[in-house]
Order: sequence, then C-alpha cells, then structure tokens
Amino acid sequence: MTDAMKNLAIRAVSGGVLVAVMIGAILWSHQSMGALFLLLTAIGLHEFYALTRKCGYRPLSNVGTVAGLSLFALFYWLPALDSETILYCLLALLLFVPLLFVCLLWRKSEHPIADIGVTFMGVFYVALPFALLCLFDELDSFPQPQWSRAAFVLCYFFIIWANDVFAYIVGMAFGRHPLFPRHSPKKSWEGFFGGVLGTLCVGGAIAYLSRGGAAWPLWLGLSLVISVAGVAGDLVESMFKRAAGVKDSGSLIPGHGGVLDRFDAVLISAPFVSVYVSLCSLCFR
Repeated sequence: MTDAMKNLAIRAVSGGVLVAVMIGAILWSHQSMGALFLLLTAIGLHEFYALTRKCGYRPLSNVGTVAGLSLFALFYWLPALDSETILYCLLALLLFVPLLFVCLLWRKSEHPIADIGVTFMGVFYVALPFALLCLFDELDSFPQPQWSRAAFVLCYFFIIWANDVFAYIVGMAFGRHPLFPRHSPKKSWEGFFGGVLGTLCVGGAIAYLSRGGAAWPLWLGLSLVISVAGVAGDLVESMFKRAAGVKDSGSLIPGHGGVLDRFDAVLISAPFVSVYVSLCSLCFR
C-alpha cells in the first residue's frame, strides 16, 4: 500500500469515527451533545492560542479559556434561565474584560493591546460558534424532520459534510480555476460550486422530509448560507495557519489535523445560521 493510499485510509477511518461519535452524542441527549461541544470548545481554544503564540503574540490563554467556557455554559443553560438570571450572568461575564486588563499588569508584554485582542478573538472565534450550536437544539419554529429533538443540529452538520464531500470530489475531478490561491491554492471555483450543489441537494432532501411548503425556500436558503460561510471558514483558518507557518492546527484527529481544521466551517457558519434562522422566524411568524 502506497503512502497516499495509507493516508487516505487513515483519514477515512478517523473521519468515520468522528462522524459516528458526533451523531451518537447529538442523538443521545442534550447533555451529551453539550459535553461534546464543550470539549471541542476547550480543545479549539487551546489550538487557537497555540497558533497565536506561533505568530509572536502572547495571549492570556487561561483567562480566555475560562471566559470562553463560561460563555458556552451560559448559552447551554440559556433556555432554562429567566431574564433576570441571564442579565446577572452577562454582567458577570463582562468582568472578564477589566480582569484581562489587570492581569496584563503582572506580565512583561511588548504588545499588550495585540495580546488582549487575540485573547478576546479566541472567545468570539471559537467559543461563541460552539455555544450557538446548543441553541440550535432548541429550535422548533423552523420546519425540520421530526427525527429527534436534535434534528436541526444533525441537518446542519449533514449540510456541512455534504459541502466538504462534494467540493472535494468535484474539485479533484474538474478543478482548474483557483478560488483563493493566496490562502488555499488547492481550492477551486469548480469545487466551490460542486459544494454548493451538494448542499442544495441535501437541503432539498431535508425540505422534502419536513413535509412543508415553506420548508423548501427556507432550507435551500439555509444551504446556501452554510455553503458560502463554510468555505469562508475554511479560508479564514487557512489564513491563520499560514500566518503561523503550520500545516494543521493540531493532531487530535489522524489525517484531519485538529479541531480548528475539522470544524473551521462551523466557526464561521454558525453565527450566520443563527442570524438567518432568526430573520426567517420573524418573517414567517
């Protein structure tokens, strides 16, 4: 077996295990899904702050990690909290801002403003998107198949995976025109449109299973949002890795790299999906 075939086999097996773990955790319960996303958040923050250190910055990773995990916890419990408790929790989270400034007084830093910036960036780039996924489990106004309480979360990931698979297959077979050679030379426009086609197919299938007339435009629109934002997420993470001079953000998943490598599409698409679903809920209320 050649090295290329061996790497492909490792990638396929590890990817299959990851997909099985994710589907199992999402379907098992809200608690198991939350535990999985919490773990991914912690590992993702660790990888992100490691990348920033390779770029020459010195983030306060401990403060950033605690802030990120606290934000995740707040979003996880958000549906069960009353408005007054949510306000108190938000005020408590705001204390991380002055706390970060004060902590820098005890550190000899040549670029304190940049170090503060990358510390907060980790919270918003990594922790916030995973936290938003916990709210996806609470959606009931958006038309979706009645597989389980977590149907929307599963559909969201199915669309992301379809985008990756179709973009890879079409790009390998027909890719001729680079999409964004500055950050990702291997990505092509052909692969991009192949990914869009794949997401539309999966989105159409979900709309059909949802058995609702309004489901078609909503799910097809959501598929386009996920497809475009997912590609942007891939390019953004490639930009960060190039700046750090590394091939992968980590080595947790054999053949795939780290959490940031595997979930780069989620980090950018989750906020866009949240806004899209909120706007659709307002328009079709």
